[in-house]
Amino acid sequence: MNYFLVKSEPDAYSWDQLNEDGSTFWDGVRNYQARNNLKAMKKGDLLLYYHSNIGKEVVGVARVIKEYYQDPTTDDDRWVAVDIEPVEALKRPVTLKMIKEDSFLQDMALVKQSRLSVMPVKREEFDRIIEMGSEE
Repeated sequence: MNYFLVKSEPDAYSWDQLNEDGSTFWDGVRNYQARNNLKAMKKGDLLLYYHSNIGKEVVGVARVIKEYYQDPTTDDDRWVAVDIEPVEALKRPVTLKMIKEDSFLQDMALVKQSRLSVMPVKREEFDRIIEMGSEE
């Protein structure tokens, strides 16, 4: 299994909206590195759902339910989408500040390449963020 982090501006498509919809296609990626990360996703892979700009925090875990296919929002075949579904909300959001302050997460792509919208996450990083989000 692979692990990734996907970013969405909560005023564009929030975690709550994903839960209300039950699933969605993850589209609109127009960066080659982020696109390659979408192409690397396999059915069943887990995703940290991150609210960017507003909040700057991991708020939940989603799962890939359909591997990459042509992005339906463009005719340009360079761009792809995947389908995802919500798995669970974190008990408490894990903020970017918390991630940056955690010495274990200093090499995380979110810290090193903060502008990338879809990024791989190491299993240990994923587990640490879940642990942080489970603490009350």
